Amino acid sequence: MTTITPSPQQWDAFVAAQPRAHFLHQSAWGELKRAYGWDAERIALTENDQIIAGAHLLYRRLPFRLGTMAYLAMGPYALPQSDAAQLWQAIDAAARKHGAAFLKWEPGIYAPDEQQPDFKTLGFRESPQTVQPPRTVLIDISGSDDAILARMNQGTRRKIRQSQKNAVRYYEASRADVDIFNAMMQTTGSRNAFGVHVPGYYEHAYDLFVPAGDAALILAEHEGDPLAGLMVFAKGQTAWYVYGASSDVKRNLMAAYGVQWAAIQWAKARGCTMYDMWGIPDEDETTLEAQFETRSDGLWGVYGFKRGWGGQVVRALGAWDKVYNPVIYAAYRAALRIERR
Repeated sequence: MTTITPSPQQWDAFVAAQPRAHFLHQSAWGELKRAYGWDAERIALTENDQIIAGAHLLYRRLPFRLGTMAYLAMGPYALPQSDAAQLWQAIDAAARKHGAAFLKWEPGIYAPDEQQPDFKTLGFRESPQTVQPPRTVLIDISGSDDAILARMNQGTRRKIRQSQKNAVRYYEASRADVDIFNAMMQTTGSRNAFGVHVPGYYEHAYDLFVPAGDAALILAEHEGDPLAGLMVFAKGQTAWYVYGASSDVKRNLMAAYGVQWAAIQWAKARGCTMYDMWGIPDEDETTLEAQFETRSDGLWGVYGFKRGWGGQVVRALGAWDKVYNPVIYAAYRAALRIERR
């Protein structure tokens, strides 16, 4: 086997063929993050000029001048004939070449029946910090629309039906419409007290993913008033609801439900059978159900909305760190403790 840096086209074709294909492992995601303080690198093992294993690594400077963190999300990918040891050697070599003090790995494995990595043997320890939300709601969108609706709770079904009335228009937005989405994102961030990306971030995400058919910006409007919007990504059989916003006007029209239903229809048309609501509070389901009506901090503000779509609350394996520089890693963990006080 030979280690190479594959072209974006080679790499994306390999990712698309994987059973657990994920938009965070596409070359476009690396290009998006590269524009906002990260570096990106694709590593692949080839046999007879065919990629049989690989990983998409991101790198970012740690705060307080603590060096660099390497980050591996939702991968790596390997075919049965590949050599896992050689793949991890290539990953370690790339991370060290970039001066990484440690590698943070989020495998993104939810199902308990999937083969789980032997983290200890691979040299990883459980991390005190995640990058992606480890807990989410997965919605089965296979079958007919009636079957999907039947899996939802009654309140969500009613609000979807209400959203289809009153001449609300749902449409796949053009590049020129990103400004509308940006304005609603600012409104949503102010209303719910959470951070949003700068406007250029969503514009760049649109340019990288939407023309390629790997994402859609879906908006809702009524008589010229923007009401709601979201950006949905898809790869393989899964779609992800990643960014969402709504305005402060005509909220009685339930456009946030209608635009989500339109996104599910878009995902179904692409052949997706699973819809990931992408992030809820990292608590067990009993705690979630006991507290969601009284809490609105952090991801609690969206759980009440996401819980009604008939999905399953699942938790990934979280984040794991492989340490290359123990001194800097100890300082990193100390900085996290100080930050959380």
